[in-house]
Amino acid sequence: MGQWFARLFLEDGMEVAISDSRNEQIRNEKITLVGDLRNNAEAIKNADVVLMSVPIDNFEVAIKEVSSHVQSGQVVVDISSIKARPIELMHKYITKGLVLGVHPMFGPGAVDLVNRNIIITPTSSAEKDLAQRVEYFFKKKGAHVFQIPPDEHDELMSIVLGLPSFIAIVSADTLLSLNRLQKTRDISGSTYKLLLMLTESIVTKDANLYASLQMVLPNIAEYENVFLTKVETWLEMVKNQDKIKFLDSLHVLENDFKRENPNYADAYENMYRIIDIL
Repeated sequence: MGQWFARLFLEDGMEVAISDSRNEQIRNEKITLVGDLRNNAEAIKNADVVLMSVPIDNFEVAIKEVSSHVQSGQVVVDISSIKARPIELMHKYITKGLVLGVHPMFGPGAVDLVNRNIIITPTSSAEKDLAQRVEYFFKKKGAHVFQIPPDEHDELMSIVLGLPSFIAIVSADTLLSLNRLQKTRDISGSTYKLLLMLTESIVTKDANLYASLQMVLPNIAEYENVFLTKVETWLEMVKNQDKIKFLDSLHVLENDFKRENPNYADAYENMYRIIDIL
């Protein structure tokens, strides 16, 4: 995502300097990057904003190294998928300058910010003032911006990111275990195509991220255990061939979704819109 934001800032007329742990490899292999490649000290020296885009497991080492170069008046922004721990570490190591947690709720495949969700997690009055300016910048580009506390963010991400990725991974494991993936793919309809798209997008993209999320998100095992309990409940109806109870349970879900989202019935048509794009 660092390269994605580098491109966004360059298109907005800003100067961008890149520092990467693979600097030497990038130079040797002539890998093309968006922005000027420099070491940490050079990249940070004249920067107004320092954007941290590093794996969750490496964040403390990275922010500790960066902190020695940050000066008063500079802003350090973290864009990782969890917020409480990175913000705690930024407050610990960044003794000069201002910090802010930002979570783009999309991946590097996004074309622009139109209709994309971005979460900002300020923790002080100074950070809230900064968050207002950051929100304005993103909203001008069409994004939907939400400001919530870091702990609440992580709790929600257990449901928004952790649980869906867990379901996708287990689904992928199940489908591969049935040894009919290619045949079923060839003859599949819309529902199965969407399932495959979800599972393949998770297991083939940034395995380290999804593994880290499963390890660090709060209460994730509890939520996934709820999912497994529900699987047992629905499976029992199937085993017992209890169609009446199955239908009754589906109607309960339908009514619950209707209360939560008045436009829930649009989901079927939206599914076909997605399929048509594919």
